[in-house]
Amino acid sequence: MTYNSRNQAFFVASTGQHVGKTTTCLGLVSGLKKRFNKVSFLKPIGQESLETDSGILVDKDVPLFKDYFKLDDPYELMSPILFSKGFTRDYLDGKIELPSLMGCLDVCYEELLSYNDCIVVEGTGHTGVGTIIDFNNAQVAARLKTPIILIASGGLGSSLDAIALNKALCDKYNVPIVGVILNKVIPSKKEMVMHYMQKGLSRWDIPLLGCIPYDPFLSNPTISDYANLFKTELISGQEHSLRHFEHIRFVATSLDVYKTLIRPSQLVITPASREDIIMETLTHHFNIKKELIQNDLLSGIILTGNLAPKDSIIESLKKANIPAFYIPIHTFNAMKMITSYIAKLRKEDTLRIEQTIAVVEAHIDFDHLLNVVGITNP
Repeated sequence: MTYNSRNQAFFVASTGQHVGKTTTCLGLVSGLKKRFNKVSFLKPIGQESLETDSGILVDKDVPLFKDYFKLDDPYELMSPILFSKGFTRDYLDGKIELPSLMGCLDVCYEELLSYNDCIVVEGTGHTGVGTIIDFNNAQVAARLKTPIILIASGGLGSSLDAIALNKALCDKYNVPIVGVILNKVIPSKKEMVMHYMQKGLSRWDIPLLGCIPYDPFLSNPTISDYANLFKTELISGQEHSLRHFEHIRFVATSLDVYKTLIRPSQLVITPASREDIIMETLTHHFNIKKELIQNDLLSGIILTGNLAPKDSIIESLKKANIPAFYIPIHTFNAMKMITSYIAKLRKEDTLRIEQTIAVVEAHIDFDHLLNVVGITNP
């Protein structure tokens, strides 16, 4: 394959879902902006969309990058193709033609290339995503003539297995994987994982470009994220909707036991009928404020069960300005949903974005990366 002579872009794919492709791209764009005057972000095919303030539907990741990094590129160029509801069925029924999709992508990509020094192209999931419309990530990368950097989970055996599967598809379309970045590596195992992963990758002559340690905060949802999970809204403490928590506690114990379990920065999940638990949390909250130990308990509350909270309880929560919401489902079912939930980054969550960038950027070898993808300063 003949790659674009300008060597201005590379394609980022992952070995699977929830590996950390978007968070890694945040660190990549941040690091590249320190090295190039004009850096862009392209999401060729999006599966989840949102509407911008100007009424344009784009992939949900595009506003995150455009707003945070203050990118000048138009939304239309950064998010050329969207899989709307029924899109794949329409394609299989012949209502959507592949050449038109490719043409749209070509135009957007060439326009971005014309005035940017470097472009990070983020795929959608693993390299096989999009096969149903004959335009998977490997095929997109081949179309754009961009080498691939693969993001994999920070293990050994299972990670190499996943890399091998993705590499097979890239080989089919003659797209080189020029580097691997490991994400969510257990810090105590980092040196060992790097040593043996480099040995494993050497059989394919693929370098390891980064080894990002696991940071629990990066996977820590806000109470607003949890409200979105349950498709509800906060009943109090709206100004703290982006609050994160160090602890999550399901409370079904006696009041006396709960008093020993109260911690700062704790998300409490309890039935709305447990007014004793709610009032004790409020009491502790106001005591901390009164004693000027800290601003407040930095807590949050999720109320569950068939019985909705009384108006007096809601008013008390509002007075305390504690972020809280109510969901009419059993506490156990709520806990199952919460423990399996993986929150995606949102542009409003600047605290987590900044922490993500700091962790990711510090653990990528940018000089090596730019060398293997062939990008140089103009």
